[in-house]
Amino acid sequence: MPIIPLTTPLTEDAVRALKVGDTVELTGRVYTGRDAAHHRMHEGTPPPVDLHGAVIYHCGPVMVQENGRWVCKAAGPTTSSREEPYQWEVMRDHGIRGVIGKGGMGPKTLDGCKKYGCVYLHAIGGAAQICAERITRVDGVDWMDLGSPEAVWHLWVVKFPVIVTMDSHGGSLHQQVYADSAKALATLKA
Repeated sequence: MPIIPLTTPLTEDAVRALKVGDTVELTGRVYTGRDAAHHRMHEGTPPPVDLHGAVIYHCGPVMVQENGRWVCKAAGPTTSSREEPYQWEVMRDHGIRGVIGKGGMGPKTLDGCKKYGCVYLHAIGGAAQICAERITRVDGVDWMDLGSPEAVWHLWVVKFPVIVTMDSHGGSLHQQVYADSAKALATLKA
């Protein structure tokens, strides 16, 4: 299967062309956003950056300052399900086109992907240093009052590898795995 190169900001057409199982390499700006940032936006605070066409990365990167600049040392995905109460609203209200994380998300987010033209992109958990190698620079940070892991980091990525596991057509690899696992468990119980 070919790798699909995409450059941020993403267009709705590019996102709607993606299907579950597609392998993507992202290049361009990605913003981190975890629990506190999502909650803050949910409560009505405007995001510190324009998120239209953006990709949000559920990640609390490990950052250090070297020669007066931020350098990313580790940037593995965090579990996305914690953002389920808020993610669809961020899609609706701010026009994001992609969410990177691990573990998938639930029905509210899947419905938001369909309605608002967004995809969930699964990054490889446990590979934080490898993910960080694809972050070529850190261009800024907002909301440091939330703490470094919860702040909104402005990352520039090059060929960042992800897999589409929830698409804008209602496809969800996570739902399929759950359904297949439930069938297998029922067979074992019988």
